[in-house]
Amino acid sequence: MKAMILAAGKGTRVRPLTYDLPKPMIPILGKPVMAYLIEHLARYGVTEIMVNVSYLHEKIEGYFGEGHQYGVQIGYSFEGYTNDQGEVVPEPLGSAGGMRKIQDFGGFFDQTTIVLCGDALIDLDIKSALFEHKRKGALASVVTKEVPWDSVSSYGVVVSDENGRVRSFQEKPSRQEALSNFVSTGIYIFEPAVLDLIPAGRQFDIGADLFPLMTEKGLPFYAQHRPFNWIDIGSVKDYWEVCQSVLLGEVAHLDVPGIQVEDGLWVGLNTAIDWNGTRIQGPAYIGSGSRIDAGVTIVGPTWIGHGSHVCEGASVVRSVLFEYTRVLPDVSLDEMIVFKDYSVDRSGEMRHISDEDAEEWANARDRRSRRRVEISNEVN
Repeated sequence: MKAMILAAGKGTRVRPLTYDLPKPMIPILGKPVMAYLIEHLARYGVTEIMVNVSYLHEKIEGYFGEGHQYGVQIGYSFEGYTNDQGEVVPEPLGSAGGMRKIQDFGGFFDQTTIVLCGDALIDLDIKSALFEHKRKGALASVVTKEVPWDSVSSYGVVVSDENGRVRSFQEKPSRQEALSNFVSTGIYIFEPAVLDLIPAGRQFDIGADLFPLMTEKGLPFYAQHRPFNWIDIGSVKDYWEVCQSVLLGEVAHLDVPGIQVEDGLWVGLNTAIDWNGTRIQGPAYIGSGSRIDAGVTIVGPTWIGHGSHVCEGASVVRSVLFEYTRVLPDVSLDEMIVFKDYSVDRSGEMRHISDEDAEEWANARDRRSRRRVEISNEVN
């Protein structure tokens, strides 16, 4: 069995995280979500993996290389072109169109292949899923999960009969139009013949185009209703909730890194904590090279990325701070994600560091630890 990871999208619903990161590179416990997928595939002996890339492709390719550190082989298919000014312009072909491009180039899909979206944590029993796919003689299989009815509009809805044969596929229908609350998890198993259904050289999507075509033709296309954990990072709110669940230990096989120095508190290397008046209520992780000043309050679940600095009197509650974040003195961050120049609250409201009311955090590599407005007043 081979694998393909879909990693060419822009991840617009997870901005601002994806202003500087492709969605598969968003970190969970300090490690890109795509790394967990590759490790999971390797555990099941799937060692030949193609990845289609486009937006910020160099960050994915630079991090994963050819996959030797994971015991696999990774190849990349870039979707885009170089314009007359020599600039690289991403131009995704759609999930199915990207597969066809790979096939036309080198014939990679010459055996059963599992295709996965690069932005979810899973613990799917791949061996069992492959067995069911083969037993039913499927040309294609889609792994589904049941979701609440009020969430169906965020997913591709799969309608199948009592034998699992897919009868229709609805791409993000409204609650009123949805015919099922079983949705695609973005995990598919394909036989090579599926590639012949995908037109070459144009955008073509698996959910919106390929699956409706297969149901229309009456091809052996099956849904698998399989128990497994599937954590989809569809929005900033989802990301915040995933980080909370992981730090609370609610996600199996994901362990907090660092050294546990007391109940609920993990720290990385060379971390400095001034305990004078400081209160830390876990679970919390404080990354390597971070500094926690006196009088700080940290309430978990909280993740503080490496090289960060929480200044005196500050409070960080149920938040995620990316690396090199400085929380300024006496500031309170409550249920926030801070990523470089942006912060996002639990509801998804975004602020830029230049906003007048956003003098709460800074770049920890900047030696100024006071609010810029205070410095400006002193200069005036």
